[in-house]
Amino acid sequence: MSADVLVHLVEPARWRAALGQGAIRPGPDGFVHLSTPEQVHLPARRLFPGRRDLALLVVDPTRLADPVRFEPGHPDDPAGLLFPHLYGPLPTTAVVAVVPYRPPAPVVLPAPGDVLGRALAFSASLPVRRAVGVVDVPGGVAVLDPDFPDSRDNNRLLLTEPVDAATVDAATAEVARDARWPHRTASLLWPGAASVAGELAAQGWEVEELLVMVRPAGRLTGGERAEVVGQREVHVLWERSWRAGLPETGPQLDRVVAQLIGRERLNDRVVAVTDVVVREEGRVVAGGQLRVDGATAAVESVMTDPGVRGRGYADAVLARCLDLATDAGCDLVVLEAAADDWPRHWYARRGFETVGTTWLVDRPA
Repeated sequence: MSADVLVHLVEPARWRAALGQGAIRPGPDGFVHLSTPEQVHLPARRLFPGRRDLALLVVDPTRLADPVRFEPGHPDDPAGLLFPHLYGPLPTTAVVAVVPYRPPAPVVLPAPGDVLGRALAFSASLPVRRAVGVVDVPGGVAVLDPDFPDSRDNNRLLLTEPVDAATVDAATAEVARDARWPHRTASLLWPGAASVAGELAAQGWEVEELLVMVRPAGRLTGGERAEVVGQREVHVLWERSWRAGLPETGPQLDRVVAQLIGRERLNDRVVAVTDVVVREEGRVVAGGQLRVDGATAAVESVMTDPGVRGRGYADAVLARCLDLATDAGCDLVVLEAAADDWPRHWYARRGFETVGTTWLVDRPA
């Protein structure tokens, strides 16, 4: 008996600990309990009744070094039903995606070879797993964090199933009113969302097309010029960048920048985050971030001070991030790039391929 994909249901804190240790270890019975996607509701109901904050690890069986045996599960399970038991550790590098488990909402599990599915799973999963609050809405969920109300990344709708423009408008209005958001923001993450984004643009929404770009993990030259640092060392670079790029002024700008910096610590609670910088005369002038979630890594926030561009610093940051992803055993590196801006070409020259599109829509509340 075999399956193309297996799953493991886990509490978020245990998964974050496994990312630091490299594996989930067997329990007292000598194996790691796995399930097929069709079975997972049974251990979920028995072990975690009523819980909607769990993570579902999508496991590629071909990446497991130890044997998987299909054996009887709990005595209360249906007669004759066999569960996959992994007789050895579950390496984090065998986990191709991590998706929130929020029954009865349907769960979409990307196949190991589906690079777009894995990239979209990363984009949709991280905001849910780090959120203070999650609310079901038509087509997906709304994530909320009242500590950072000006951060659209932390307070938005994540829509993974098709809905029409009127539904987006109504759902964002309702959530924004109830949560007292200063904005109405949604990420349209399903294939073919361009027509809905176009309708919203015609109604006065700001619409941004984001390219989903991927490349295999692997090394580029020059990563030794960049160094790994604690996140606080990047704060000054982020502050300079956001102050230069945001439309707010005065005390409002101070408040927004403080929230954008403060929110970043939340990511490392659910995925493994590493910050990378390049210094010039001791001053941090370029930086980037790598986020590792099993076998998938994401590159974020690659930036260089305008006055030192053209010196290869961003190349060094990206190369170091790819080194780290390779060392972590990842096979896929993903990112998002604005469709109307030059970095998409820069990433393409460094091996990233566009595999899909998402849309970010926004308007004042």
